[in-house]
Amino acid sequence: MTDSLDAAAHPPARQTGRVSRGRLRIYLGAAPGVGKTFAMLGEGHRRRERGADVVVAFVETHGRPHTAAAVGSLEVVPRRVVQHRGAAFEEMDLDAVLARRPAIALVDELAHTNVPGSGHEKRWQDVQVLLDAGIDVISTVNIQHLESLNDVVESITGVRQRETVPDAVVRAADQIELVDMSPESLRRRLAHGNVYKPEKVDAALSNYFRVGNLTALRELALLWVADRVDEGLERYRAEQGIDATWAARQRIVVAVTGGAESATLLRRGALIAGRATGRTLVAVHVLRGDGTATAPADRVAQLRRLTEELGGTFHTVVGDDVAAAVLEFARSVNASQVVVGASRKGRLAMALSPSTADLIVRASGDIDVHVVTHENAGRHPGLARPSLPRRWLPWALAVAIPIAVTLLMHPFREDLALTTVVLAYLLGVVASSLVGGLAPAIVTSLVASLLANYYFTPPTGQLTIASPENAFALIAFVAVGAAVATVVDRSAARAREAARRGSEAAVLASLSAGVLRRQDGVRALLEQACETFGAPGAALFEQERQGGPASVVEVSGAAPPRSPDAAAVVADAGPGLVLALAGSALPASDRRMLDAFAAQAAAVLERDRLAARAADVARLEQADAVRTALLAAVSHDLRTPIAGIKASVATLRDPELHLDGQDREALLESTAEAADRLDTLVANLLDLSRLQTGAVRPVLAPTSLDEVLHRALQSVPSGAVEDGTHEDLPLVLTDAGLLERVVANIVENAVRHSPDGVPVRLAAHVADGRLQLLVVDRGPGVPERDRPRMFQAFQRLGDSPAGSGVGLGLAVATGLADAVGATVDAEDTPGGGLTMVVSVPLAEASA
Repeated sequence: MTDSLDAAAHPPARQTGRVSRGRLRIYLGAAPGVGKTFAMLGEGHRRRERGADVVVAFVETHGRPHTAAAVGSLEVVPRRVVQHRGAAFEEMDLDAVLARRPAIALVDELAHTNVPGSGHEKRWQDVQVLLDAGIDVISTVNIQHLESLNDVVESITGVRQRETVPDAVVRAADQIELVDMSPESLRRRLAHGNVYKPEKVDAALSNYFRVGNLTALRELALLWVADRVDEGLERYRAEQGIDATWAARQRIVVAVTGGAESATLLRRGALIAGRATGRTLVAVHVLRGDGTATAPADRVAQLRRLTEELGGTFHTVVGDDVAAAVLEFARSVNASQVVVGASRKGRLAMALSPSTADLIVRASGDIDVHVVTHENAGRHPGLARPSLPRRWLPWALAVAIPIAVTLLMHPFREDLALTTVVLAYLLGVVASSLVGGLAPAIVTSLVASLLANYYFTPPTGQLTIASPENAFALIAFVAVGAAVATVVDRSAARAREAARRGSEAAVLASLSAGVLRRQDGVRALLEQACETFGAPGAALFEQERQGGPASVVEVSGAAPPRSPDAAAVVADAGPGLVLALAGSALPASDRRMLDAFAAQAAAVLERDRLAARAADVARLEQADAVRTALLAAVSHDLRTPIAGIKASVATLRDPELHLDGQDREALLESTAEAADRLDTLVANLLDLSRLQTGAVRPVLAPTSLDEVLHRALQSVPSGAVEDGTHEDLPLVLTDAGLLERVVANIVENAVRHSPDGVPVRLAAHVADGRLQLLVVDRGPGVPERDRPRMFQAFQRLGDSPAGSGVGLGLAVATGLADAVGATVDAEDTPGGGLTMVVSVPLAEASA
């Protein structure tokens, strides 16, 4: 079963004379063996039958005859042989494919790591070169190889995938097709020998290919592809200009103000979202552009944490009309339901002006609105101002204010001097300028001058002025009114700008808090940029050199720009970095905040890269420390047994020495002991190397402890160990070979530190669904403060006799124990000594 989706819009046409970039199609699977390579080869055959030039650039058959037969008559580009550490490896010959220049290249295993000495570290980088050359590529990848899901897959399967591909590479594919198969069908295919060789089938079925693992991986793949389908749907709606809600996926948007009721609304929204699968919770907080009605930053941070604890996402948008901003955001995320709180206004205030909840309900259209009551509903003591279209209010007041002043002063016109009248009107001019700005205030001053002339300047009732002094006073009033209005307007503009700066700072603070808490920092920042500026998509590009091609670092949104030239708005984010937004151009007032987004994007990207470099440096330092300790530790311990073996052999071969049978037997025994020491040392070194490189692959199966102890104690001197375990112990779930190495190392370490003539005692019992093996010695013991250190490599504590080893035994034992799901702890032995406790899960409990 396959499900196909377009993962990105068609690339824009290139300029004449330039090669158009190839298209990438990816077959995505949940686990090995679902049929990705088969699907890729089948599509190659179909394309060739339609007349396309198709070649197999690289296909990995894994020795499966059915896969090899599926290649059929397709042309195969010869592979390149790379020599590495004395071995020959086959890789895709990128140069040969470019020279062949087919229309379509089939490239298997997108996440593959190339052999050192290849042109690129990863195969997906080779694919990018083919795409840049205008060659279409069809490839395959499993869900566990996506970088963002690496930790999740490891927690499910217990296996860490070392070959990964960045999510952005897969998301940028022009088409992604899910190759799906039920866990039961895949296990049957595995049992029939169609995936692995027969000798590996049982181990695979009982480990990685368990039904639970396959079900979880299948769900991961379906959810990941569902998100890509959702992005494709959003892109289509944006391209077609569709504003109506398509409830393909249920999204519940909760509008929070930052008040005491916000936590109640979030929990109610989470309850609604949790009633059915496939629903997501999205919280939105609106910051007014004028800086009013803004909740404290610490309160917004608390709501963000609560939203994330409830499994949702928190978003902040800027808007002067809260109801319109909430609905615009809800439609941008294709929400099907909106949760708002009941108004705090009283009945009288509600009668004069509708609440935000009422406005959302009226304009919601096909979006369902839940109005949730709370303890603060209806308790606001104040009155709301009557509703009036905002753009007409200043002009209405420009005329109404002087008329109102006139009505107040008219009964006292005989007793009022013209200066008093002018000052009263001047107060009205100031009020008008505070509400509407300069132009309405000038209108107020002109209307006031006419009213003062008609009602208060002799001769009254006429627009004529008898006294030149009164005429000058009215002219001066208009001039002073205009000057005062100018000053007040500038002050108000500066106050609005300061409020807007405060809103911008709140948005950036919210952005910083959200980005720093998430692993996908750059993507989170781009998502916030889309929400803040209302853009359908955003992308961060990087150019290695001036004028060179721009590569995509990260994208977000339904329709991100495919290049900086195709973007509506671009901002310089630093050397070689460009932040690009799709949609329409931004006003100049928003450019400053966009520049801040760009600078933070560069900082987050640099932070992520520095963290990756620091991790690499830490691994190199650790490897260097291990190498140094290894050289210092084994220099003596390797030479000693080798020198002993050489001396014994030389003595036995010396023809001048006449040895009797007893002397010859003593030399042979000494040689055997030295060889055993050397064998143990080399085995521990190899085990440590396997653990550090992640090459240990346990095969878990029900195992008898008696069987493990029998093999582990073969190399222990007779009489050195007293086995007090019972034969009727339950089976444990482990890898018998690895657990044998764990027990052997611990027992040998205990024997080495026990007094002569005092045997090490073994005991076992069951507790909490685990079998605990006790290795009890009567040696000097280890202080509790030193016990964590004794499990580290190359540690020989003060009670260790000279020449007793390089300090690898317990380090190897704990590493192998972790690999098989066991634990190793140290306890005091009553009466003196040390007791090592090896705890292994029972087979029945694990089942």
